[in-house]
Amino acid sequence: MLGFIKKDIAMIKSNFKLIGILIVVYTIMGLMGEVDISFILPFMSVMIMISTFSYDNYNNWDAYSISLPNGRKNSVKAKYIATILMILVVSIITIILSFIISYLNTKSINYGQILISMFGEIFGTLLVLTFMYPIIYKFGVEKARIGIFLIVFGIVFIGGFLLQFIDLSLIANSLSFLEDYLIIILSLIMVMMVYISYKISEKIFSKKEF
Repeated sequence: MLGFIKKDIAMIKSNFKLIGILIVVYTIMGLMGEVDISFILPFMSVMIMISTFSYDNYNNWDAYSISLPNGRKNSVKAKYIATILMILVVSIITIILSFIISYLNTKSINYGQILISMFGEIFGTLLVLTFMYPIIYKFGVEKARIGIFLIVFGIVFIGGFLLQFIDLSLIANSLSFLEDYLIIILSLIMVMMVYISYKISEKIFSKKEF
């Protein structure tokens, strides 16, 4: 499986320069107070990893991988591991840059706020991963992009409609007792949703013919 992970990392090497440029650009914009880099860079890392599906399709990698021992399982597992590693590395870089930007702009660093913000962004980025990967394995990259757009649009539309009839203050008060355990709860939810997404993708890929 290590070879599968190395393959995905090797395919995005050409994007490392782009990532470096984006880091510089968004850091400058962050220093100017024009953008919050905490979500943009981790999200971009997922988008770059999604591009590896197109490379796999172009090079007929999937047809070759299934001929290897445990090729189907290892291919899916490696894709998830490589993506999560990418998110973690970019998130660590983003946290360091956020500390620097905070200090240069305010001469102080709010460690707690930055870390909590980054935790939320990692959660949101992994949420995108858990939705997109099974759809990509099922329908391919191009159709998946359309599907994700429709899903996001639908969630935003339905969410906006329901918010007109929901008293958020009541929900906040009823869940206030969970505040001390929020990080633990969200961490468990992250692990569960990534695992469920992985198992769905694995099942889809195991039945796919090439």
